[in-house]
Amino acid sequence: MIILSLQDVSKSFGTHQVLREVSFALQEGERMGLVGVNGSGKSTLMKIIAGVENADGGTVSLQKGLRIGYLAQQGELSGEETVARVLESVFDPVVALENELRETEREMTKAAGDPERLRQLGGKYDRLTRAFEDGNGYGWRSAVQGVLAGLDLRKYQNQRTSILSGGERTRLCLGRMLLSGPDLLLLDEPTNHLDLKSIAWLEDYLRSYRGAVLVISHDRTFMDHVCGRMAELLMGTVETYGGNYTEYLEKRTAVYESRMKAWQNQQKEIAREEAIIATYRRFNREKSIRAAESREKRLEKMERLERPQEEGAIHFHFATRRRTGDDVLIAEGLRKGYGGRDLFTDLKLHVRAGDRIALIGDNGTGKSTLFKCLIAQEKPDAGIIRWGAGVDIGYYDQHQAGLREDKTILDEVWDRFPRLEQYEVRGALGQFLFTGEEVFSPVSTLSGGEKGRVALTELMLRKDNVLLLDEPTNHLDMDSREVLEEALEGFEGTIIAISHDRYFINRFAEKVWALEDGRLKEYLGNYDAYFAKVSRDQPPDGDLPQMTRTAAEKEKKKSREEQRREKERKDHLAALEKRIAEAERENAALEESLAKPDIWQNPEEAAEMTRRYNEGKAAIDRLYEQWAEAAE
Repeated sequence: MIILSLQDVSKSFGTHQVLREVSFALQEGERMGLVGVNGSGKSTLMKIIAGVENADGGTVSLQKGLRIGYLAQQGELSGEETVARVLESVFDPVVALENELRETEREMTKAAGDPERLRQLGGKYDRLTRAFEDGNGYGWRSAVQGVLAGLDLRKYQNQRTSILSGGERTRLCLGRMLLSGPDLLLLDEPTNHLDLKSIAWLEDYLRSYRGAVLVISHDRTFMDHVCGRMAELLMGTVETYGGNYTEYLEKRTAVYESRMKAWQNQQKEIAREEAIIATYRRFNREKSIRAAESREKRLEKMERLERPQEEGAIHFHFATRRRTGDDVLIAEGLRKGYGGRDLFTDLKLHVRAGDRIALIGDNGTGKSTLFKCLIAQEKPDAGIIRWGAGVDIGYYDQHQAGLREDKTILDEVWDRFPRLEQYEVRGALGQFLFTGEEVFSPVSTLSGGEKGRVALTELMLRKDNVLLLDEPTNHLDMDSREVLEEALEGFEGTIIAISHDRYFINRFAEKVWALEDGRLKEYLGNYDAYFAKVSRDQPPDGDLPQMTRTAAEKEKKKSREEQRREKERKDHLAALEKRIAEAERENAALEESLAKPDIWQNPEEAAEMTRRYNEGKAAIDRLYEQWAEAAE
């Protein structure tokens, strides 16, 4: 059943048309992801659906009585209520029903000698009980505790909301919205401010959610795990694709290539026709002129295909000015805390040239603080930090605090690289989609994604050989994240990156450092390798002991060999699954043929087909056994 339908929705801001003729429908219980480059109008479209903004044209049709949950609609927190009370308030009507049930029970006790009164009260009690059960009357308290734990708010449950940070307040409002159970959830970047554990919890919650979900997210793994359909905003219009994000990417590429091929073929045909027409006209004879005119009319009636378009994408690479020594960073005994609480103690770090390390951990464990200690923005309470020879440090701050808000984009970059000519600075900015008059826009007017692109421009121009990246994919759209990952793959230096983006970690990391309970644990491989070990309760590969260069190279080689073997295993499984599907299709066709009475009129043919059918079944059984062995 369709619960939401958009037809030819359009929206402009001044002369800039953001949405034009947007049309799609959302089914009951469907989970759809909304993707597109930054500035394509995703949030605007979601606000129109939520009723926060009005469309300039078109219609938005909602199922009668549809309850919508939109994070921005959840209201402000007073600051006086406790965190637990904010979530419990969702169930105030259920608590009222429970009180009414208890009162009805007391009235039934008093009316023990009045059968008619008991009958009336019994009917009322049944109605109240059904409403109480429908409102999760028996399970709402555990649901509240589950949300508190899942969104990492349990430690604050008895605290007033006034003590929460902006990110924690957003998580609390998200939790309240989820518990209210609307028919349609509108989620705009719900994984912002969530650590990896909370993201995994939210994925599980949404997969079992009974209502429909429309979600905007740049977290590609999250979209893969949650969404069964994708909608892409491209050049102001929407195209939908069945499947999750990975399937959408494959289908979008195939559709684009098909359309481009069709357009190119038509252009060739048009050019051929125009050449023939020109030749006929050069003959300048009555017959040839008539033939030219006939072909011109046919060409005019041809329905011209539009050239397939794609949004602009950034393109860049990271270069280095010089090489570092083998030992890039050695730190011992690092400790840092605030207000009597240690974030981490006695940390030992050893980073070697070429290392690619992902630093992960729950929110508040001190990952960003550790970075700031390493670059001397903050001083550790104890310990020593020694950077190696020839090290040039490039630091990417997730908040872009180093950008000067009062400057234009051009001046912000040019002032940091005064030896460059203006055309060189503008060329660099152009790689990050800042062109024309846009370079004169004040930094203060930029969105988070645009500020991120300015910071990446400066990082690219610095040509440092060690990159410390704090949430570098935050605010970047999916296409830009892909380009960043490709740039890091070609980077010859050393990388340490804080990230909650599992897809990003899988692309670049060869080691994972997990900051837990004030200690660092090292896992070789990318995020999938780390998750596999943690899921099986396997110990980490180490607590970051110092190793020789030879041992480190052996570790890297071993990690790459493990990843190669795992890829071969997955490829083998996929090939077996394909062979099983083909064999089952062939046997199903034989079974269908054997079910027809006509086949048995020819005993020899029937016997041969039966023999092939039985052999096919045996072959399928053997394939399943091979698959089971490979899967273990």
